[in-house]
Amino acid sequence: MSLKHTIFGIFFIIIIGCVTKTESAADFKDLEGNSVLLSDFKGKRILMNFWATWCVPCIEEMPSMAETQELLASENYIFLFATTDELSKIDKFKEKHQFPFQYLRYQSSLDKLNIHALPATFIYNTKGALVKRFDGAQEWNSVEMMKQLKSIE
Repeated sequence: MSLKHTIFGIFFIIIIGCVTKTESAADFKDLEGNSVLLSDFKGKRILMNFWATWCVPCIEEMPSMAETQELLASENYIFLFATTDELSKIDKFKEKHQFPFQYLRYQSSLDKLNIHALPATFIYNTKGALVKRFDGAQEWNSVEMMKQLKSIE
């Protein structure tokens, strides 16, 4: 084997070893236990909010998120709300707060997504690429935020 082929082989192994899968079928489940993949929403822009039932800033931003979801209903957006909380806690939260959200359970470690504080919101374009990330609560229905969200392809 030539040196060129050996170097290529080593390089290939290193590259393959460095690739990490950011999403697996077991990572997201709807509240009925069905697997959910971001690729299920191909062609849509996705706002994925990571939150928790005990997180005060998460809950404080939800009314503006609900309004933004309504305002962007015709803009090809899907809003997903992922938490690591137990299903019983999510159900109690839904009963108390009547937000029109699609809730998901994230069944992996938030560290895997480099999330160290909540809320954290990821925005994906129609091709499924992560294009923006917001850490901390936001005023989602502000004029500036609406411009940013509408500008995503």
